[in-house]
Formats: sequence, structure tokens, C-alpha cells
Amino acid sequence: MLLALIIILAVFAIAIAVFIQQPPFGKAPAGERLERVKNSPNYKNGSFQNIEDTPDLAEGVNMLTVLWSFLFNKTPRQVPTDHIPSVQTDLRTLDIQTDVLVWFGHSSYFLQADGKRFLVDPVFNGNASPVSFTTKSFPGTTGYHASDMPAIDYLIITHDHWDHLDYNTVKKLEPTVKQVICPLGVGAHLEHWGYPPTKITELDWHELAPLAEGFTLRATPARHFSGRGLKRNGTLWASFVLNTPSRRIFIGGDSGYGSHFQAIGNQYGPFDLAILENGQYNAYWIYIHMLPHQVVLAAKDLGAKRLLPVHNSKFPLAMHAWDEPLILVSESSKNTDMPLLTPQIGQPVYLSDSTQVFNRWWDGVE
Repeated sequence: MLLALIIILAVFAIAIAVFIQQPPFGKAPAGERLERVKNSPNYKNGSFQNIEDTPDLAEGVNMLTVLWSFLFNKTPRQVPTDHIPSVQTDLRTLDIQTDVLVWFGHSSYFLQADGKRFLVDPVFNGNASPVSFTTKSFPGTTGYHASDMPAIDYLIITHDHWDHLDYNTVKKLEPTVKQVICPLGVGAHLEHWGYPPTKITELDWHELAPLAEGFTLRATPARHFSGRGLKRNGTLWASFVLNTPSRRIFIGGDSGYGSHFQAIGNQYGPFDLAILENGQYNAYWIYIHMLPHQVVLAAKDLGAKRLLPVHNSKFPLAMHAWDEPLILVSESSKNTDMPLLTPQIGQPVYLSDSTQVFNRWWDGVE
């Protein structure tokens, strides 16, 4: 009996080892890329570290607690039964001189500013996991594809989690992308997937990448983690400060709330727009994802004039109702003088129009 169990476990371990060698899992940094990783002040004891102590789970919580909740404490309406409403905007025909943002659900969005096109964390694959039958997109959220994107000047990847870096999407985008900017180590995945090294710029926290004249992109800290396989934190995670000739935008990526927001605001702010994650949170993992009221606090810390909450309305990665992030962040922002931008998927957000109004499109969607 013991021998049979050992054989079963061995076969299972071999199957996992073979499975994670598939291309979508990417590659760990090596060679010169690995040397840059090792020389980072944020890399210690074989992995990247957060500025503040950041446990994976809150005090008194373990993975068994989380697994039990996922399996047996199901939240009503975690996945919508209705289609999520969306707008189909032809990105290829947008006037290049129009400063506009188009959100695709979760943390994927297209940004056009001062004649340059940016694409952030595109995931058009219909799921956010290594296997296609899990973590599937909500109904109505898959109307945009890699083929709908115009030529992209700068592809920005905030970290290498499956819901932010999708193998199929970035493979299809490669011919249309001129340059990729990502945190340290993440470029190894892209190079493994066919991106020439000359297209990839990796940044450590606070490093600056000059782009076109009048444009810069700086990597800044976030409070999170990374990893696509069994090893965690072998690549860096980041937020970004985008400066264009006419505006300053904060690209948040994933992050728990922390002192880094105030520090970034003091050093690089204020910001015309802050794009911050708002969704897939839980008190169990409060250190690595913000609760909705913390999203508003973070925007204030940054000195943001306007707030766009993302990381919601596409994937069931937490135990809250699908529309709870938007309901709660709307409530939390009521007593501020900072406009909250809540577009439908695909709806253009005109960055120069401070009077644009967004309706509560999630109301009445079951």
C-alpha cells in the first residue's frame, strides 16, 4: 500500500514537472538578465522583497482556511449570470491626436496620449490561469482581441501573474508592438515567447526609461508578489509613473495598501489620473490587494486629480460579489472632490474632458 502511494505521488510530481515546462509558463531570468536581478537592492535571499513586511495571508489565516472558503463558502453572484455590458470601439480609427483610454475589463487597457499608443497588461485569452477551463472570463467581457489593437508604441507589463501577462495575447501582439517595458526579470518570459531582446526594457524600482521626446516611464514600488509556476518572487512587480508632454499618469498594477503610495506621491506626483486596482480582494490577503476604501486612500496619497478603478468585472479571483468592488469604491469616493471614472468595457474615456459623465452601468446586472 505504501509503495503504491509513493508511486502515485512520484507520477503526480513528474506530471507537474512536465506540465510547467510548457511555453505559457515562460522562463526564469538567466545570464545578464539574472545578474541584473541579483544586483537589485530589492532582491535578497534569492527573491524580490517588498519595502514593508508583506505576509501572503493575514494573521491567523492559513491556506486551508482560504481553500475551505473558496470551496464551501460560496458568495452569491461571484460570477454574473447576465452579460456584462460593453461598448465596441474601433481602436484603429481613433484620431491619434485624441487623448483617450479604453478599458477592456480587469487590468487591461489601451491608452493614447500626445500621439503615442500604450497597452497595459493585455489579457484577451478568455481565462486567467494555466488551464483554460478555470478562472474563465465573465460573459460579455471577451469582445476585444489582439487583432483589434492598432500598432502599439509601448506595451507595459506590471508583473508576470496570469491575469496580467497572457502568453497567447502577447504572442499575437508581438508584430505590432514596438517596445516593451516591464519589471526586472519579466523580460525572460517575453524573450522566450519570441520577442527580440532589443524590444524589451526591464526596470527596477525608481529606474527611468526615456521614451519618445517628452515621454518617460519610471518603475515605482508596489506591495505584491510574482510568479507563474512553483517559484515565487523570482521576477519583480511594479507600478509605473508615465509622463507625457501634457499629463502625468500613475499605472498602479497590483498592490496592497502601504506607505509607498504616499512616498510616490511626494516624489513623483501629483497625478492627473491614477489607475488603481480595485477588486479580487479579501481580508484574508489584505497585504497584497487593497480593499475599496483603501483604493480611495491610495489615490489621495498619490495626489490624484481623478481615479480609475480597475482589476474588476472580468475574472472570479476572489470571494466577493462581482459588482461589489464598484459599489464600495463608489461609496468610498462620495465624500471626496476626486472624480471617479467608471467606464463600461470598451467605452472611451477622454483624458482632456473633465466633464465626461459615467453611469452606474453595473446596477441591475445580475
